[in-house]
Order: sequence, then structure tokens, then C-alpha cells
Amino acid sequence: MYGDAETVRRILTGTGDTWAVVGLSSNRGRAAYGVAQVLQRFGKRIVPVHPKAETVHGEQGYASLADIPFDVDVVDVFVNSEQAGQVADEAVAKGAKAVWFQLGVVDEAAYERTRTAGLEMVMDRCPAIEIPRLGQDPSGI
Repeated sequence: MYGDAETVRRILTGTGDTWAVVGLSSNRGRAAYGVAQVLQRFGKRIVPVHPKAETVHGEQGYASLADIPFDVDVVDVFVNSEQAGQVADEAVAKGAKAVWFQLGVVDEAAYERTRTAGLEMVMDRCPAIEIPRLGQDPSGI
């Protein structure tokens, strides 16, 4: 497991409320779309990051993390494992406090680099699954 229960809790409740969701588009059939909704219901501001830079769930999208003109606290990664390491490196460069790789997204080298850079990290987990486990889920999931 990459990210124990306490790390998950810290990222979800104490790391900050601005989450860049990399891979989030207006495609309702993609997991990122539904997870971003759950994050919003949990009180997080989501920032869509996708090459199309679409507005999703009422939030302006950006083509890359570097294009976001404000700080982000957590970078939630919905790209494949081969691309995830680059996104983690961009999150470090952006000054994020934490990186979250979604279910099925695994890059052990990126995990080590990100942790060495001082960021919290969770890998191969989903915040939409973890939020109800906190006992604070307002959405009735």
C-alpha cells in the first residue's frame, strides 16, 4: 500500500482544499468526472487539467499544471501509469503539497521522487472511496 490510513486522512482533511484533477474533462463516462464531483461535495475546489482546458463542474480548466495561475494543494492524477511520473514531477515543480495517484496508477520511482521532494503521496487509491471511510461524507455515498 502506498499511503497509509493516516496519510490518506491528512491529505483529505488537512492538506488544503484546492485539488488539480489531471485528466478531468467533460466526459461524464470517465472516472475523473464522478470523483471530481465527490471532491466538490466534500468541500474541495477542483481544477480541471486536460489538454482541452474545458470548464468542468463550473470550474475553469487548464491545459497543464504549469498553466494554473494560482497555488494548488493536491494533484489528483487520472492518467496512465506511463505518464503519471511526469505529472508527479510537475506537481513538485508547481509547489503542490501532495500527489494522489488514482486506482490502477502506479509508478514506484515517481512515488519515491515525490516523497523525497517532501510531498505527501498516495498511490493506487481513490478519494471517492476513502472519503466515506473518514466518517465525514456529506453526500451519502
